[in-house]
Amino acid sequence: MSETATRRESHSLSTMYGTYADVLFVLFPFLVIFMQRLWDGQLQDVLLRPDLSIAAAILAGLAIGKFVLGLVSDRDLGRFKERIVFFIALTLFVVLGPAIILILSIVGEKAVPGFVAFVQPILLIVAISLYTTAISISNMLIQNGDEPPFTSGHPAEPRTEDVSPQHAPLVIPRRSQSEGN
Repeated sequence: MSETATRRESHSLSTMYGTYADVLFVLFPFLVIFMQRLWDGQLQDVLLRPDLSIAAAILAGLAIGKFVLGLVSDRDLGRFKERIVFFIALTLFVVLGPAIILILSIVGEKAVPGFVAFVQPILLIVAISLYTTAISISNMLIQNGDEPPFTSGHPAEPRTEDVSPQHAPLVIPRRSQSEGN
């Protein structure tokens, strides 16, 4: 295996671990709440509380943030912009909207319908899937922006018109002691 393939595989593995670490970090407080309800003997009510919808809404918000990051990461992504906007709309329509509606309905209702126990876990699974997709898309677009651009004729000759110029670092002058007083 070549060195670049090994680096890409290592980067993909690190991205996967980082993504699932984010998901576990978001779900940790809800695990604590679940364990407390288990301790109190209220396990039958776990799926009828808004906890899973709150977790799904948080992950949907994080996914939208990652999609937007992929959208603004490079100006030359014209062919991908519609796809990214589609995933943002999909996240809003499929996860964030229903999660907020469920949260408000569960908190406001005295008796929660039984279908909520089935909808909330599905909503959470879809939110986790969209978040991992958002991370993958964002990293793919950022990674593609880091690689040198090539012509379609021969892969070894870079295009010079697309290479951005190197900018000089910002120099901030120090204040003299007479200015500070």
